[in-house]
Amino acid sequence: MANLNRRQWLRTAGLGSAFSLLGGWQALVPSTAASLPLHKAGLPSDGPARLASNENPYGPSPKVREAILKCLDEACRYPFARTQPLLDKLAQKEGLTPEHIVLTAGSTEGLKTAGLTFGLHGAEIVSSNPTFHVLMEYAEQLGAYIHRVPVNEQLGHDLDAMERRITQQTRLVFVCNPDNPTGTLLPATRIRDFCASLSKRTVVFADEAYFDYVAEPGYPSMTELVKTGMNVIVSRTFSKVYGLAGIRIGYLIARPDLAARLRRHVMANLSMPAIYAALAALDDPEFYRFSLQKNAEAKAIIYQALDAHRLRYVRSHANFVFFHTGRPVQEFNNAMSAQGVLTGRPFPPLLEWCRVSTGTPNDMQHFARALAAVQAGK
Repeated sequence: MANLNRRQWLRTAGLGSAFSLLGGWQALVPSTAASLPLHKAGLPSDGPARLASNENPYGPSPKVREAILKCLDEACRYPFARTQPLLDKLAQKEGLTPEHIVLTAGSTEGLKTAGLTFGLHGAEIVSSNPTFHVLMEYAEQLGAYIHRVPVNEQLGHDLDAMERRITQQTRLVFVCNPDNPTGTLLPATRIRDFCASLSKRTVVFADEAYFDYVAEPGYPSMTELVKTGMNVIVSRTFSKVYGLAGIRIGYLIARPDLAARLRRHVMANLSMPAIYAALAALDDPEFYRFSLQKNAEAKAIIYQALDAHRLRYVRSHANFVFFHTGRPVQEFNNAMSAQGVLTGRPFPPLLEWCRVSTGTPNDMQHFARALAAVQAGK
């Protein structure tokens, strides 16, 4: 130790913390393998195929891991001074100003922040059902009334029915597009017109956590409406295509005055590793493209397996597939778990439907074998 200067010692000590953060000696696998799951990188698998939470099994990318390691010298410092470079980079990416961006600890915090901002004092919120209900559930705890509008026969948002639920007490309309858990995508012109029209009457929140997976050329983000000054909020996350679900970083996009209201209710703030990880992820287009390609390949395997058993499903625009099990979903999940595959939680009221996330090729093969076994023993 006497031969180490202070910076060298900090890096040595920091590596120990980094190993815990990144899964021990996985941090030292060659960069060509570091973006692969354990069993693909020559290391043992860590248990069942985890296909329940819409995670990206390939991240963080090698560049992101390197950035996190480099940030450890600053882990003793509060991260506030490092947020501006990230705000600037996100503003450039979205074609807006830093004042339009609200940094959050994952998009979940952004959703809860909006629920707090617009759900107080008996306010009303309109959403599809089922959908990703974090915003609505949080607002409900604060006294908001939630209008939950059933999805249509195609399992997409029933926008006409949602619009009919708006009253003078409606403070926010929530749209998840692509939707979670169904994976459906609203027609481009329809969603743009819906959000633009309703923003004249209330605030529209567009959850775009899965927007990166949309393959339709020219499909619009609702940031287009933010740029024109409409009452629209858009949420984005680094948890999915960037593979940073465990790092917890996301952001909201809104007109500066709306952004300021939301920012006042942000509670968690970001960690230094999250800031460095996000900056590196935004500069890693190769991993971004890799994630999209692997997701498409995994969905194709899921479709093939479901077709083989004649199970109805929705073609997905996200990193999961929603399919009809023909039995109570919890019963199905238990049977899959016994085969070593973890699938998604129930989404009431569609309690015979299951959401399965995309995974590695090994995960997908495991899913196909497990599904065959479960269907055979039905």
